[in-house]
Amino acid sequence: MNATSAFPDQQKPVPPYKHTPLFPLGADTTPYKKVTSEGVRVEKVLGKDMLVVSREALRALSEAAFGDINHYLRPGHLKQLRSILEDKEASDNDKFVAFDFLKNANIAAGGVLPMCQDTGTAIIMGKKGCNVITDGGDEAALSEGARDAYLRRNLRYSQVAPLSMYEEKNTANNMPAQCEIYAEGDDAYKFMFMAKGGGSANKSFLFQATPSVLTKDRLLAFLKEKVLTLGTAACPPYHLAIVIGGTSAELCMKTVKLASARYLDALPTHGSADGNAFRDLEMEQEILKMTQSLGVGAQFGGKYFCHDVRVIRMPRHGASLPIGLGVSCSADRQVLGKITKDGVYLEELEHNPAQYLPAVEQSLGGEVVKIDLNKPMKEILATMSQYPIKTRVSMTGTMIVARDSAHAKLRERLEKGEPLPDYFKNHPVYYAGPAKTPDGYASGAFGPTTAGRMDSFVDQFQAAGGSMVMVAKGNRAVAVREACKKHGGFYLGSIGGAAANLAEHCIKKVEVVEYPELGMEAIWRIEVVDFPAFIIIDDKGNDFFKELNLG
Repeated sequence: MNATSAFPDQQKPVPPYKHTPLFPLGADTTPYKKVTSEGVRVEKVLGKDMLVVSREALRALSEAAFGDINHYLRPGHLKQLRSILEDKEASDNDKFVAFDFLKNANIAAGGVLPMCQDTGTAIIMGKKGCNVITDGGDEAALSEGARDAYLRRNLRYSQVAPLSMYEEKNTANNMPAQCEIYAEGDDAYKFMFMAKGGGSANKSFLFQATPSVLTKDRLLAFLKEKVLTLGTAACPPYHLAIVIGGTSAELCMKTVKLASARYLDALPTHGSADGNAFRDLEMEQEILKMTQSLGVGAQFGGKYFCHDVRVIRMPRHGASLPIGLGVSCSADRQVLGKITKDGVYLEELEHNPAQYLPAVEQSLGGEVVKIDLNKPMKEILATMSQYPIKTRVSMTGTMIVARDSAHAKLRERLEKGEPLPDYFKNHPVYYAGPAKTPDGYASGAFGPTTAGRMDSFVDQFQAAGGSMVMVAKGNRAVAVREACKKHGGFYLGSIGGAAANLAEHCIKKVEVVEYPELGMEAIWRIEVVDFPAFIIIDDKGNDFFKELNLG
């Protein structure tokens, strides 16, 4: 019996192929600045003009990009922060957070302290034109540039390499970078650079829904439920991205990331029978209004859970409906770049964010309660017990800094029958990990990390006399609320995303207490002045985020 040929009859007529790009973007209107004219030239190859790009041009562009995005923001983002201060519907807490972010941006723009202590994973996407020639080591050159930015600036090394399934080691240079290069275009090499912090990366969600969700009421109800799961741990106000559909789960989530960076803003605003992706502007406004009605606000209640929303609709397999959610946080770090025959260019970010600050500092955030952290823990707890949740506090004195790895070390002590150290019982614990300390500074950028990662330790530690006052960002599990009620503890929410401001104005001394081998995850002792936070969970079991269905 003859097998059917793998090659069908080539004489069978088929219509001409009409190619439709999946992402048909409009014109690039980005404002660029020239980084250098070096390292690019044009040569004739087989009668065609070819752009020859040196390895050093790629490296230099990448280093400049990761330097800029850890210190500067886009003007549009800063304008959105200023608009919160001018909005009569914004809560006092919304305004307090927005004002802190503007002050933080102003400090970071000095080029010394990065805007966030989590200076991110280096992510690079390149689109290499068909008339562009390099030596072939593009990924290595771009990664080297990113590494050089982290080594030369006061940035944090957050990447850990697995030595075995359970043993890890910090790579001490923030490598590896995530580098993806595509063949697209003709006479230019175009890039997007992103520094993605762990907090916002952790708020990326894929839901494998069914086509039955595709009615307006069902889809909006589904999205409202899922948007609430984002919580506040990734430092809102967010740039929220939602993708409905996708030819695969991984493309759905990649589109979420690009949309959160406003990379896909120039998509068409309607679909077609050819299957192109498009933005749904009407749904973007509906979901933005929905986020404003949730009451979550800019971390501590109010209107501004999100700055804006992007909704991308994509083609899909008839039996699948991937739905992706993700955010870009207050450290809104991405920048475009390009290399053309005229030189190496980088998107122009805002170097003068002070222009967005109000002329006179406003009194924002409501009543402020002063807390002396150098008093005995019993007195600190008694003072906090007098005030309701959502009260803004200003703390001065000593705090202990410990996060994931340090908590694991302390748990090992308890499990061996040893007590917690006195320093962990006598002072509040701040969940954080600092960036490098610049010369002449007491501290590097030193903002709070996500509290939820330490939830499983709280009951055990409070039973042993520690973690009685915890300071971090984001909502927490029910177990933490129950532990605080049982043991008389408190959880205070600090402003996520204002790490440079905290380092510049609040943190006056930093020293390692224990486990220096853990690097930035060591246990530290810090001295603070007027450190701002809000009472989120109290000793009576009240939880601000429970009221918002986040806890």
